Amino acid sequence: MKTNLLLLSVLFLTLGCSQKKATVENEPEMPFTWKAANIYFLLTDRFNNGDTSNDTNFNRTKETATLRGFKGGDIKGITQKINDGYFTDLGVNAIWMTPIVEQIHDGTDEGTGVTYGFHGYWTSDWTTLDPNFGTKEDLKNLVETAHKKGIRILLDAVINHTGPVTDIDKVWPNEWVRTAPQCTYDNYANTTACTLVKNLPDIKTESNEAVELPPQLVEKWKSEGRYDEEVAELDAFFNRTGYPRAPRFYIMKWLTDYITEFGIDGYRVDTVKHTEESVWQEFRKECDYAFAEWKKNNPAEVLDDTHFYLVGEVYNYHVQSGRNFDFGDKVVDYFEDSFDALINFNLKYENGRTLEETYAEYDSILNNGLKGFSTLNYLTSHDDGQPFDKTREKPYETATRLLLAPGASQIYYGDELARTLIVEGTEGDATLRSFMDWEAARTNEETKNILAHWQRLGKFRSNHPAVGAGRHQKIASDVGYVFSRDFSKDDYNDTVVVGLNLTKGAKVINVSSKFEEGTELYDAYSGVSAKVTDGNIRIDSAADIVLLERK
Repeated sequence: MKTNLLLLSVLFLTLGCSQKKATVENEPEMPFTWKAANIYFLLTDRFNNGDTSNDTNFNRTKETATLRGFKGGDIKGITQKINDGYFTDLGVNAIWMTPIVEQIHDGTDEGTGVTYGFHGYWTSDWTTLDPNFGTKEDLKNLVETAHKKGIRILLDAVINHTGPVTDIDKVWPNEWVRTAPQCTYDNYANTTACTLVKNLPDIKTESNEAVELPPQLVEKWKSEGRYDEEVAELDAFFNRTGYPRAPRFYIMKWLTDYITEFGIDGYRVDTVKHTEESVWQEFRKECDYAFAEWKKNNPAEVLDDTHFYLVGEVYNYHVQSGRNFDFGDKVVDYFEDSFDALINFNLKYENGRTLEETYAEYDSILNNGLKGFSTLNYLTSHDDGQPFDKTREKPYETATRLLLAPGASQIYYGDELARTLIVEGTEGDATLRSFMDWEAARTNEETKNILAHWQRLGKFRSNHPAVGAGRHQKIASDVGYVFSRDFSKDDYNDTVVVGLNLTKGAKVINVSSKFEEGTELYDAYSGVSAKVTDGNIRIDSAADIVLLERK
């Protein structure tokens, strides 16, 4: 790994830098907004093993291809790290977990060797958790623990498909799924009315025909002694909504149960463009209803009046598309009555432009064509074989580029440790999914320095909604790259100034357009404070970056 130019700066600083002081009396409380969220995305199985007793279930003992089996990560492991303050120190205010519902019991064996559903996207039963990930009591504890720390929880919703068919895991009835044709992605129909890949049965989400429960679920629920309860709940759902007993509505009921039972704060929705857009409008309605019910039934546990969050994965969507996604023969607006934000697949390709070009364009789009909505930026992900920095030679730049970008940010687990994305012997996206390297975080000095940089930027973002949701303005480029962000909501106002590529040591920045004479400012990166004098702020630090806020 190459040493970044910021390394000397980070080495000079310690994790003990003082943080911004508490707000003064009568100052409006900082509001939370999903538009500025700092979301941590993790594979539940690959983050932290909090309970080794649940590592093997359903006789999943076959030898697997490299990084294609369960590795022990679980819900308890995530909760442990919440309690340890790991996410708080990183400025994370929301955690997105891969699906935790029960997965197919067997593995597939096609070409690369055996693969189990460790990633969570191969559902066999939406109504219960996979024991490899934990129990519903574990999930309840995680959500409660996170909320006490001001951290919101996103689960991952899959409505498009079931898990693959194996000798143990049978195909769902024909009324529920199609097993052909395979998608060719060259128009709308060939993206929605088809199977994503071979042997991944596609839910007939377009159907309004009433269907019976799959016999394998009936048999399973009866053996577990909960058939009557599940059927009674389904009857109540369909009686309340008036929906036909079509496949998609069963799944919506099962997914929204996690809202009413546990109070999760949002869903990241998988494979959005492979399902009719009307499905997501229906899902939005049911999620909002469920969240309102949970708030009504749990008033003491409600964080605030923030609405339920839906962010969609429309593969290859980029923020420059605004509200339109073009299939070639049809243009779809996935924001209409459904999603708050879509994942932006384009930030990783912006490295050929200056940060100002990227940030100014994003600011314009978010405040015009996407006004009222947002985007979720990322530079690394679980199934993107072309991340921004696959060789992990630019971990400092990755943090700066991502965490200071307008919009919400998505840290992929291990970005903050430069977790390797190249694992010998892997095929496909398995190389992106190694287990979190906690030993390096504890013992490797370079890893500690990288983490410190991510923590400073992450905390600054979480302390200031202006960073992600504020209006962007370039202030100067003669002393480096200096810009401001301004955010207002009701009586709350937030202004920050950021300087990048500055002189190390003493640096003078003109901030007269943003802060009044005599205002005391604090550099959240170095821990240095200074007053605005003659319109300027003078910061003497070893870093070439400043993160200025009112003290």
